[in-house]
Amino acid sequence: MRHRKKKITLSRAKAPRQALLNGLICQVILYEKITTTQAKAHAIKPLVEKVITRGKVDNLSNRRLLLAKLPIKKAVSKVFEVLGPKYKERSGGYLRIIKLGHRLGDNADMVQIELV
Repeated sequence: MRHRKKKITLSRAKAPRQALLNGLICQVILYEKITTTQAKAHAIKPLVEKVITRGKVDNLSNRRLLLAKLPIKKAVSKVFEVLGPKYKERSGGYLRIIKLGHRLGDNADMVQIELV
């Protein structure tokens, strides 16, 4: 039984979902602000916060873990060089989600997710 085993599937199989989420994580890290749907934003928020928390301590094991997870190496270097020192004193809550309204084509709820 799968009681209390909640996960967000985004109507995708496992591999395409992981590729989508890892790409969105990289985009949030590189551009510090993206516009996406509300479901995707709520799915990536805890993942981005875990990545930034790893970036606070720059050691080889954390760097290798992030290199294995994120497809863009520039995003990993930005986490350790810019975002880690920036949020060193902050204990969490690195992202903000702002509602923008509905998309014209399919009426999906659009949000802007940005670093605080």
